[in-house]
Amino acid sequence: MTTIPTPPPLRAGRLLRELAGLRVAVGLLVRAPSLARQSRGGGAPVLVVPGFGAGDGSTSLLRGYLALLGYRVRGWGLGRNRGNVGALIPRVTELVTALAAKEGQRLRLVGWSLGGYLVREAARERPEAVARIVTFGSPVVGGPKYTATADAYRRRGYDLDAIEAEVAARGRVPITVPITAIYSRNDGVVAWQACIDHASPQVEHVEVRSTHLGLGVDPEVFRIVAEHLAPGWKPEGGVGW
Repeated sequence: MTTIPTPPPLRAGRLLRELAGLRVAVGLLVRAPSLARQSRGGGAPVLVVPGFGAGDGSTSLLRGYLALLGYRVRGWGLGRNRGNVGALIPRVTELVTALAAKEGQRLRLVGWSLGGYLVREAARERPEAVARIVTFGSPVVGGPKYTATADAYRRRGYDLDAIEAEVAARGRVPITVPITAIYSRNDGVVAWQACIDHASPQVEHVEVRSTHLGLGVDPEVFRIVAEHLAPGWKPEGGVGW
């Protein structure tokens, strides 16, 4: 079994490196013509869920891009993601179920970091409501244990070993819908090894070079998200979704 390191807290130097990763947003302008040529969404509904500590504002650029491609895209509308996973899983599951019923078709789910974990769990609970999932920088192993927030959780009295065991227990029920898991070895918040899904039967991992904070504005991530959400897209070695 692969040993998973715990990234140190985001203090001065590491935080500056993460913030520097936001410079990739400049590439959105440079690559705008090629990004605009991605396949059209054909009105397919998409739900985008933000990461820990963030709200819908953090995903506005990505949602705007997907809307330009012709998706009916929305944020989660639940305010700031405060990381109360036990309470958030049922709320996101309820949201996914209600939106799929309203749309009359299965949703495409996109999640950044903890948001990716939440949409995965919603799909685990309600696979009939989900067409596919794309996550980036999302820990699928260990909960917060292998993230830069681990110490903060411990100080708040959380038993990280118990959380890791609970995550593993949930993982024994497979997620049956197709998943694209984007990760980066330059991620300073989530250990990249914790983003590797060894359990789901339909998962494709895609590596990028972004920092964790940069994932949400990285043109390469935008390209991958658009490509893997597109109607008729075929995963490597698989059939069309």
